[in-house]
Amino acid sequence: MINLTNTVKPDKNSYLGSLTLLTSLFFIWGFITCLNDILIPHLKSVFTLNYTQAMLVQFCFFTAYFVVSVPSGYLVEKIDYKGGIIAGLSIAGIGCLLLYPAASLHSYPLFLTAFFVLASGITLLQVAANPYITILGDPKTASSRLTMTQAFNSLGTAIAPYLGALFILATAVKSADEIKLLNADQLSAYQAAQAAAVQTPYLLLAAVLFFIAIVFALIKLPKIEAVKMQGSGDEDDRDSAWNYKHLVLGAIGIFVYVGGEVSIGSFLINFLSEPSIAGLAEQEAGKYVSFYWGGAMVGRFIGALAMQKIQPGKALAFNAITAALLVLITMLGSGHVAMWTILAVGLFNSIMFPTIFSLALSGLGKHTGQGSGILCAAIVGGAVLPVVQGACADWIGIQQAFFIPVLCYCYIAYYGWRGYKPA
Repeated sequence: MINLTNTVKPDKNSYLGSLTLLTSLFFIWGFITCLNDILIPHLKSVFTLNYTQAMLVQFCFFTAYFVVSVPSGYLVEKIDYKGGIIAGLSIAGIGCLLLYPAASLHSYPLFLTAFFVLASGITLLQVAANPYITILGDPKTASSRLTMTQAFNSLGTAIAPYLGALFILATAVKSADEIKLLNADQLSAYQAAQAAAVQTPYLLLAAVLFFIAIVFALIKLPKIEAVKMQGSGDEDDRDSAWNYKHLVLGAIGIFVYVGGEVSIGSFLINFLSEPSIAGLAEQEAGKYVSFYWGGAMVGRFIGALAMQKIQPGKALAFNAITAALLVLITMLGSGHVAMWTILAVGLFNSIMFPTIFSLALSGLGKHTGQGSGILCAAIVGGAVLPVVQGACADWIGIQQAFFIPVLCYCYIAYYGWRGYKPA
């Protein structure tokens, strides 16, 4: 494991500006990640995709976490953490810029390439930025600082669907039959309007990312030295993190959690547009996605207080069982009942990721670093399970395809009940 030490004595006042800038990064990558939930139904309509094809957006985005995480660690060791932040912001900005020609050329493969580049930048950004949060101030309050920055990440995920719906879904998408009726001039104007709906928001995001990269290049940040953490004398002699059963089960937990959470968010707009559910227009449905991600933000604040008195495993099992029941009601119900039960799942998602992560790393000692890398790689669940649910939606319908998240939450409930316990 890497132990980060600060070469200068922490000073709350001198670090306030740097902490504010770093907190803005958490907001930005939460905002960008959640915009996918708006782009998926938009691209599905524009390119007349089925659900499986539309979910390739999440596949390409979250595959970057699996592919780029380890190389990002090596890169940060070479160019230091500040350089990693600047590089991550720049790569993410390039990814946003790639969406411009993708929209102009009406090319879905180029869209998918842009999402991979964008996510690669965000992955590098996270690898580089997270360590700074722990050193900017008193080490005793590091956890509270991390909680605060995660709350701003959730704020970004809550705001993005609403703003994205206003801009990206503002122009109604025509069906394939309607497009055939357009003459050449009308078709050109229609395609230009659809392209601009994507181009303008992502050009603005690119400008923001490049601007923040310049700011980080100009400011001074504390120097971080990486040294190997020595294991304590009472550790066992297992030679790999893979030998810890509760870690392996925890990695599966991270895989299914991220996969289930992203799958639900990705299908919300299409689900809420169903006549038997809410019959909402895409733009209006997009605004309601904010309730799903906003629930996670509220739940983090509640969970931070409640889990001071409640055992983490029990809290995890309770939330997972509740989430599974809510999704089951969604599958069996209709109208506003099904609508609000699926949106309420976000509230119970809130504590799952950090709780699974911390329980899985418990007792690993000198293998904690390797264990952390294994858990980060498991985020690839966000790439795999949405595609699986998309295939199921094409086969049995969008509502019944929600059985995928139900299975995910059942496994997480098991992990919180007994799977987290070290052998």
